Amino acid sequence: MSCHRSALILAFSVCFGSGCQRETADTRAQDERAIREADAATLKAAQAKDVDGAEKLIGSPGFNINWQIDKLEVGRAGDLAYTIYTYQLALEGPNGQPIADHGKDMAVWKKQSDGNWKMIADTFNSDLPSVAPAKTPETKRGATKHHPHKKHRKTR
Repeated sequence: MSCHRSALILAFSVCFGSGCQRETADTRAQDERAIREADAATLKAAQAKDVDGAEKLIGSPGFNINWQIDKLEVGRAGDLAYTIYTYQLALEGPNGQPIADHGKDMAVWKKQSDGNWKMIADTFNSDLPSVAPAKTPETKRGATKHHPHKKHRKTR
């Protein structure tokens, strides 16, 4: 009996230790190429002003955009990836003055069931300093409801 049990344990050990589980092929290099191709097609469409959902921005006079992938990493499982970009943007403002911006962008990509990659999240931030909000008459006079340093009269 112990001989059979030892043989059974040995068989399970060999099976689980040496590859009963199939290892998936590492497709990260092909996935990276596919993401770069999808990204290049999106950039080309944006520069041609042919992108759905962004008509308001892309239709602006003087609109021009460019970006470059600085880093692209595909997860080991091959189903998620992220890209880090730098971008340059120019358009004409409401008063006719040119507006230029540049900054960083990060996107998350997900592999679809058909094998294509789709950007599922995208965020950016400008490298330009933020502009302080314009002062309103209330903020110019320092009108606030609470004055923490003002001493209040005590009533008896």
